[in-house]
Amino acid sequence: MKKIILFLLFPFFLTACGDDCYNAPQPILFEFVNADNENLITNGTLGTFSIRDENQVGIQLTKTDDGKVILENVGSYNGTKNYTFYSSVRVFDFSIESSEFNSGCEGYQIDKLTFKGIGIDVTDEKGYYKIILK
Repeated sequence: MKKIILFLLFPFFLTACGDDCYNAPQPILFEFVNADNENLITNGTLGTFSIRDENQVGIQLTKTDDGKVILENVGSYNGTKNYTFYSSVRVFDFSIESSEFNSGCEGYQIDKLTFKGIGIDVTDEKGYYKIILK
């Protein structure tokens, strides 16, 4: 009986140790709107756009059904990284500051986003950033 209990508990100890546990940072979502609060993706104004990091590496972007954009695989580092948004409507810079955390699992958390540029306003809409391009 003891051998059966030990046999059943052994896999539990292997999976509970957290060595293979990783938490990615929360995703970042942008919504691009004009001064009248019209979504620039859904109305066709913002056709082609891209985001590149400070090393000129393109960031993978995913458009959502409601006209928002998810920035994929950003924030998995310790420190600050600079990015540039390119479009025919506007070019602006922003930075993401993230840090490492270990709460049972290793991973990173995004601490701060800072936007720089003329002709943009940004509001934190609790779950996404609304970027007003003027």
